[in-house]
Amino acid sequence: MLAKTVILVLLLAVVISLGVAMFSMMRDKGRGTGTVKALTYRVAIWAFLLLLIVAGLYTGILKPGESLQRAAVQSQQ
Repeated sequence: MLAKTVILVLLLAVVISLGVAMFSMMRDKGRGTGTVKALTYRVAIWAFLLLLIVAGLYTGILKPGESLQRAAVQSQQ
């Protein structure tokens, strides 16, 4: 449950960072570095999130939903 909460928080951080980038772009009219910084943070958070999900699936902390398991069983038959 903790892993899923962390993933949700990181997804929220990605959305917030995207909003900050948009606000910065509109405020500075493309002259400042705030947009670039916010988008850089968004990419870094996304990369960390991807690694966290892959590690969670590999270690078994995260498990795919039942629909994925059913599809895997059907493809083996």
